Amino acid sequence: MEQHDAYYRQYVQILREELRPATGCTEPIAIAYAAAKARSVLGALPDRVLVEVSGNIIKNVKSVVVPHTGGLRGIPAAAAAGIVAGDAEAQLEVLSGMTEAQSAAISPFLKVVPVEVRHADTPYIFDIQVTVFHGPDSAQVRLVGHHTNVVSVRRDGQVLLEREISEGSGSLTDRSCLTVEGIVAFADCLSTEDVEEVLDQQIRCNMAIAEEGLRHDYGANIGKTLLRGHEEDLSYRMRAYAAAASDARMNGCEMPVVINSGSGNQGITSSVPVIVCARATGRSHEELLRALAVANLVTIHLKTGIGRLSAYCGAVSAGCGAAAGLAYLQGGDYDTVAHTVVNTVAMDSGIICDGAKASCAAKIAAAVDAGLLGLAMYRSGNQFFGGDGIVKKGVENTIANVGRLARLGMAQTDKQIIQLMMES
Repeated sequence: MEQHDAYYRQYVQILREELRPATGCTEPIAIAYAAAKARSVLGALPDRVLVEVSGNIIKNVKSVVVPHTGGLRGIPAAAAAGIVAGDAEAQLEVLSGMTEAQSAAISPFLKVVPVEVRHADTPYIFDIQVTVFHGPDSAQVRLVGHHTNVVSVRRDGQVLLEREISEGSGSLTDRSCLTVEGIVAFADCLSTEDVEEVLDQQIRCNMAIAEEGLRHDYGANIGKTLLRGHEEDLSYRMRAYAAAASDARMNGCEMPVVINSGSGNQGITSSVPVIVCARATGRSHEELLRALAVANLVTIHLKTGIGRLSAYCGAVSAGCGAAAGLAYLQGGDYDTVAHTVVNTVAMDSGIICDGAKASCAAKIAAAVDAGLLGLAMYRSGNQFFGGDGIVKKGVENTIANVGRLARLGMAQTDKQIIQLMMES
């Protein structure tokens, strides 16, 4: 890959688009963002709120703590936080500037203002529409496809903004240019200053929340449990730090995370093990940045075929990305990275996504473990071959199979998961 060819520029742009800071789990934050924007358009504090969302949004918001709300969970809390104190201009950091007084006002707001939640009849997996009312006046904002993709804004029924709805990534750079071979070639010739700002932010934010998760009690304390008695074992440390970051993030920590493919957990999983390994083994900052480019882009490549939200756990893709980054960090070439990817997805592609919650940290630990085993397998001369289950000859064919499995094969599974969660 020539440094200045079109693919190089696309890969850099993809990293810049995907690696963005977000405070709190991204689905409730997307609801808060839409609600904050709707309240801004309305120009008044509403006396009634209607939130209409797709099933996957219900799944990913139901059980996770919304930051700055004093431990509140769910769609009404996310919408109320955005309305009471959200800064719509901050997008995925919509709640990051909230004051203590604003935080304290959220529960009283929910007691006096009805927030109705409806399961939207929509063909889109990611669909959020927030309508706010004040007397006879109303404002409505709709997001479709990804977390900040505003497709419609209305005020008293008048259209202020209307964009074509796309099943794909909308205004984002076309991801079809991504291949494992291209990603490794990109990392080989990368001028690190082109991605240093976004990757340094990922290092800083994601390691800070990992350390926070290990210092304090959050959720089920998966990270602390893993690390106890294994403090000097690098494989345990890589898993523990990644899990601890999710422990904190899923359970109300207000520190930002740099996301990947719209997910903070995927941003954590794809980056933290690589950072921990690089620091423990004395790798240079440049080597770390190249490895993180591989880890993040492999994760994005896998997620492109799967979709933003699915019954297929996103930590699996990100754990695979982390393993690819670790393979590259330790001197692995394209063959090493490709076989590591295939070995990893052959092992844990059956993990389901049943929403954002405390157990995500345990799934992250399992996904990173599978990635480490996939890398160790290849180094010891062992691998899975085409015809072994969903594995096909060639890494791109296997990745395509994973996408098909997750997007099409698990569609009914997703419906059942959502139904089970709505019944509980």
